[in-house]
Amino acid sequence: MLLAFAHRSSALIAPQAKTVFRGINSVSLDAKGRMAIPARYRETLAVLSEGRIVVTIDMRESCLLVYPLNEWEAVQAKLEGLSNINPQARLLQRLLIGHATDLELDSAGRLLLPAMLRDYANLDKKLVLVGQGNKIEIWAADHWQQQLEHWRAQGASAMLENSEIFDGLSV
Repeated sequence: MLLAFAHRSSALIAPQAKTVFRGINSVSLDAKGRMAIPARYRETLAVLSEGRIVVTIDMRESCLLVYPLNEWEAVQAKLEGLSNINPQARLLQRLLIGHATDLELDSAGRLLLPAMLRDYANLDKKLVLVGQGNKIEIWAADHWQQQLEHWRAQGASAMLENSEIFDGLSV
């Protein structure tokens, strides 16, 4: 199979390949609610979605989810395919699609986060971006640190209790 590659700023990115965001980055939120997207994420967003993204809430955590537009369209199609007669499916649709906000990176590679979304995730000056494959999570730095400590304490015992689900996993 032949993949067409786009060349942008010395980085080769396959637009038809699966989007991959990984790693953790610390960034700042300015007084106007803008944050700079790290260059490695910005390149991928520029090629895959021309800098057009969708930001929505995470229902389980106090953080935001950032999707390239093409990735979000696939997620939204799956959400819309759920039966809205089912109360849990309707809640999921209402919260995720309802909070979904179309945004574009500005010429400096910054993202202006709407106040309602910033308030939901309690975002202040210091933020943490966490790559999660097809999306990026935006966390308040202090909340991320608290959750990380909690997950570490909780994680060891949970993995021992449910070790069978990790059979064959080597990291």
